[in-house]
Amino acid sequence: MAYIMVLIANLSVFSIIQVDRQLHTPMYFFLSSLSILDVCYSTIILPAMVVNAITGNRRISYSGCFIQLYFFICVGGTECLLLAAMAYDRYVAICNPLQYVLIMNKRFCSYIVAGCFLLGLINSMFHTLMTLRLSFCGSRNINNFLCDVLPMLEAACSDIYSSQMLIRVDTVLLGVSTFLVVMNSYTHIISTILKIHSSEGRKKVFSTCSSHIIVVTIFYITGILSYNGPKSGKSFTGAHSFIIVQVSSVLYGILSPMLNPMIYSLRNQEVRKAFKKAMTRTQIVIRTIRLYNLNLKNVKLHALIS
Repeated sequence: MAYIMVLIANLSVFSIIQVDRQLHTPMYFFLSSLSILDVCYSTIILPAMVVNAITGNRRISYSGCFIQLYFFICVGGTECLLLAAMAYDRYVAICNPLQYVLIMNKRFCSYIVAGCFLLGLINSMFHTLMTLRLSFCGSRNINNFLCDVLPMLEAACSDIYSSQMLIRVDTVLLGVSTFLVVMNSYTHIISTILKIHSSEGRKKVFSTCSSHIIVVTIFYITGILSYNGPKSGKSFTGAHSFIIVQVSSVLYGILSPMLNPMIYSLRNQEVRKAFKKAMTRTQIVIRTIRLYNLNLKNVKLHALIS
């Protein structure tokens, strides 16, 4: 059910943004990219979980495990960067509106999104190659519901110091730094909102910003604590410790993709208007097809009677 909800919500948002020309702006360009990322995030995790639950088979091939590891880290790193880019976009729009069109032009936004994906791919390649160098013990049990870095380091027999250092550096560069960019952007946004004289305007923007901040905080904090907690790598020996990692994986791998389209898009009036417009057009098309089929039947019946 969670996977179906993620697919319907995110693909609906992406389709509406692509169809409606009024939504062809930088903000919605970033939102459509986020929707695709969330679909990929859930597709990497949830279908395999469903298959495991139905069949009872918890095995995964060695190559399949590393493929899942690569794409999971790739999408996670890309989303960290994209959320920071989206926060910067809102900062420019609210705090520097006169320069918004010049700064956030189509080419610059395309470069930002392409850069986020490219850095995510490169970052994931480093983690995957470092993990591939390790040797694994015994039956190679992964203490998680997906192949992630920390559970695989726990199952390793060889030295994991280099992998741990890479995780810590990655947490600072992709986690803490981008989170600070997001918080700094929203701090300036909130200070600008406080200068709005209209109480209704302040309330409306505060409502949207608070929702954004909650979702972003859940995503970043759970990721940062999970990958750079006090018990990372081989020192993660207790079962209770890995429950933290598993819960964090659920929060930023399943909960965020479910909440993002509702918080960022479906609460937006422009998106809702575009959705209603699209539904109206769909109904008109369906009625036209029905009328065409009915007329076609009448023509065939008339010809038969003749």
